[in-house]
Amino acid sequence: MPPFLMKELKQNIIRKEQAEQIMHGRLLHMATSAVTKNFSESEDFTLWEEPYKQARKWKTCAAKHSLADEEPDENNNGFILVSANGGLNQQRVAVCNAVVVAALLNATLVLPRFLYSSVWKDTSQFGDIYQEDYFVNYMKGDVRIVKDLPPQLQSLDLEAIGSQITDMDISKEAEPSEFAKSVLPILQQNGVVHFLGFGNRLGFDSVPVHLQRLRCRCNFHALKFVPQLQKAGSLLIQRLRRVGAMQTEMDKQLFGNNMAGQAFAESQTAGAPNRYLALHMRFEEDMVAYSLCDFGGGEEERRELQAYRETHFPALAMRLRNTSVSPEEQRSLGRCPLTPEEAGLVLSALGYDRRTFIYVAGSRIYGGAPRLRPLTRLYPNLVTKEDILTAKELAPFKNFSSRLAALDFIASASADVFSVTDSGSQLSSLVSGYRIYHGRGRAPTLHPNRKRYAQILSEEGSIEWSAFQRRVRQMTAEYKRVSPRPRGRSVYRQPRTPGCMCRAGGDGSVDF
Repeated sequence: MPPFLMKELKQNIIRKEQAEQIMHGRLLHMATSAVTKNFSESEDFTLWEEPYKQARKWKTCAAKHSLADEEPDENNNGFILVSANGGLNQQRVAVCNAVVVAALLNATLVLPRFLYSSVWKDTSQFGDIYQEDYFVNYMKGDVRIVKDLPPQLQSLDLEAIGSQITDMDISKEAEPSEFAKSVLPILQQNGVVHFLGFGNRLGFDSVPVHLQRLRCRCNFHALKFVPQLQKAGSLLIQRLRRVGAMQTEMDKQLFGNNMAGQAFAESQTAGAPNRYLALHMRFEEDMVAYSLCDFGGGEEERRELQAYRETHFPALAMRLRNTSVSPEEQRSLGRCPLTPEEAGLVLSALGYDRRTFIYVAGSRIYGGAPRLRPLTRLYPNLVTKEDILTAKELAPFKNFSSRLAALDFIASASADVFSVTDSGSQLSSLVSGYRIYHGRGRAPTLHPNRKRYAQILSEEGSIEWSAFQRRVRQMTAEYKRVSPRPRGRSVYRQPRTPGCMCRAGGDGSVDF
């Protein structure tokens, strides 16, 4: 080939890769061949099944009250206010932790408030997302919950009287004894305390079983989305599955009596399969910027992400001025969120073929279409809620990121397979736990180990596809093993723990 043609060809390849934001060209080429080969072979149904039958032996146990036939006394130590920060899923965790703290301190919980975030930009409050009356009534045997402070306390300046408690005042994942020591005296003196922020302030391992059960009762039973979200969510699932009558335990928990009608038969369902994989792409700009990783975008990417940090994470941006952080080290330690390309490589190594119907959960992907194209090259049947629901159907939730996130929660929880790309994501954590709790051992989750995956990807230049495939399968198989909650892990993510789930014996008995 003449030199000028060779040069032009190389330039075209570079332009195409820039348009597609490719980081792992050699592996992507091999994966493209693999998914095409998988397509020509008979489908492997085990890809859609929970591999370990032991998962079906675990039963839900948190539905019963912690103390039978007893309701909390109105004459208690006072009222607890919580103003929770973060997005939908961080706030969900804060709500259930607040329930436990209220029970721990023998207090009345005021229906939690949600703080406005410059990142999420959502004014939604508890009643815009969850059914208030259902929540209050479901938990009434465990914790007294009211919608507002009594009038005589509403005019108090809680900060001035020392009743405002920030995340700086309570240790992260604090033990119950810390609340009893530092918060209870304030509550008893002033009759009210206000937790401002309340992000991950209560630990897991030191919480007694009867209080751990409250977390699970709250998260897995008491928090029901409002009917408007339930109907939109059920419509989303009907169209994804191409079915009209859903009767699984997961459906009952997510939708109750608020199933959409026969609208599933509309034209949006044309060509849709009856099963799908949900892929949570936690690759929004905030996550990418906070990770301090390099994603192949060069100097332009670095400037853009630093500008985002200056605006949204000023403390982090300040630290970077005085401390050097190595993107390579971040990646080797497993601290970088997977790109759409890297997520696609995992799925192709596991054996999912080009026919696989994938629902992508998450907000706007950083880098847009060019960043998604390597994934759509492998899996063209890629959809989002915006593809399945009409603009009119989504209109009530537009500009409310938490309500849109609730639809992603529903679609991910209901999926035949759920694939995680970021272990630190609250949505991935909560959905994984929800599927364990309500999935009856038939709701598999794919969970790559990012540190091990980074090591595999670092060998891209020499690794053969068969070796890549084998190591990725070993990596994901380890997470699927069925075991009780490991020490230090979240109950919301790993609910196989006393007070939450029980293990059924072969003779029909139930224990932990």
